[in-house]
Amino acid sequence: MSSSAESTGSPQAVIVIPARLASTRLPRKMLLAETGHPLIEHTYRAACRATATAEVVIVTDSDEIAEAVRGFGGRAIMTSPEAPSGTARIVEALSQLPPAEIIVNLQGDEPELAGEAIDLAVTALAACPEAGASTLVTPIRSVEALGEPSLVKAVLTPWTTSGNADIWRAITFSRAAVPAARTFSPALLTAEPPYYWQHIGLYAYRRSLLERWDSLPPSRLAELESLEQLRLIEAGVPMAAAAIDSSAPGIDTPEDYAAFVARHRG
Repeated sequence: MSSSAESTGSPQAVIVIPARLASTRLPRKMLLAETGHPLIEHTYRAACRATATAEVVIVTDSDEIAEAVRGFGGRAIMTSPEAPSGTARIVEALSQLPPAEIIVNLQGDEPELAGEAIDLAVTALAACPEAGASTLVTPIRSVEALGEPSLVKAVLTPWTTSGNADIWRAITFSRAAVPAARTFSPALLTAEPPYYWQHIGLYAYRRSLLERWDSLPPSRLAELESLEQLRLIEAGVPMAAAAIDSSAPGIDTPEDYAAFVARHRG
């Protein structure tokens, strides 16, 4: 992958996939293998399709996951079971990661995220030197999605200095239906540019931000909404958001996994 990263001219980046064995809604999610391969391998293979990154590394607190990763030829780094989040797990492993300028946090339960989407997060961060991190968003076009708390909403404004109309500055994130229109009309869901955005939980961080991660102040909003990215917002860290047409479904429940298996076999 390193030759591809060099050919794009993008800053050197590495993808890190945090993977823990304990998961409440779908036990042992990372090792489920009804497709013939564990879920973590599918996510790893998806990450390897990105071209703006030099390496893919998995950070985990599980010997079983580490063994599975080595079994399909990946690299695993062991971290503490006490890590409170995927980003905290990456920060713990930072000294063992390649010396990349940009570190992408890809969740282990995102086996169908396109490599082009990962590349877009990297190039968005490179296009916005003031940003400490970047992420992905996709338009919300239905009332049902807008009202679903499990779909995180992003409130955005154009990042005018990027020179790219598809790169935005994140103002805030919420599980609520924001921005809240004083008088709502379904026509607002078809506006261009969109008013309503779904956040996709992939992040590209500058290494310098991760190096000072533990010194960032705690966030009451992050704790209240259970949204780690609000810690960056409250700390005043500028975050770029790159728009993609649609999101790949993550795997959170047995039903999600069954649908993924069906798509894989189909």
